[in-house]
Amino acid sequence: MTSKIVRKAKSSVKNVTRKYESKKMDEEQVLEVEREGWWVYVLLLSTIVILAQSLKDYTFSFDNVTLTYSIFIIPIIYFVTNFITKKYGYSKSIIGISVSGVALVVFSFLMSFVIGEDFNFYDICGGFCGYVISQFVNLTIYQYILLNTTGSFILIYLTYLFAFVVNYLFYTLIYMNLLVFDNYWISYFATLILQGIMCFLLVFFDVNMKRGIEVD
Repeated sequence: MTSKIVRKAKSSVKNVTRKYESKKMDEEQVLEVEREGWWVYVLLLSTIVILAQSLKDYTFSFDNVTLTYSIFIIPIIYFVTNFITKKYGYSKSIIGISVSGVALVVFSFLMSFVIGEDFNFYDICGGFCGYVISQFVNLTIYQYILLNTTGSFILIYLTYLFAFVVNYLFYTLIYMNLLVFDNYWISYFATLILQGIMCFLLVFFDVNMKRGIEVD
């Protein structure tokens, strides 16, 4: 009788050990996949940034307000950055912002050369500074929210909106050289409202994203 009990105990220990090892192996495999896959999203971010830059000269108007089609792409840029942060960590987002920022400058320079126009320093400088600064502002606040809160919907939503404000503020100060047109503020707030509506939908996906294994 005693022998049977000992055998059962030994058998139970082996099963627990194997189960633990199996779980650990699964986590290591998932971690390895995450480590290898982050660069795909960096390329995706760079592609979307280039797309937004391509569409900025294509506009539509309503009620004497002229807006660019790129305003519908920009919210997705911040969403992808937040996705990288949540799944792969802060450092990977830094790389993504850096690579996409360089891609923005290179694309603008190549396009001005291809179409035979003079390279507009203030245009690219304004766009680059607005993009990079707003991305780092968004990244810093979003990382703080991830580490110190449960991922409040309203906090993440306000982070998106604040990133837009910073982006257009720096673009205006540099590109327009502190000059503001009569209808600028109407276009400014119309842009923020439209992008705010888009982000309201994107934040639903944001708050439901599962965190990556390496994100504490």
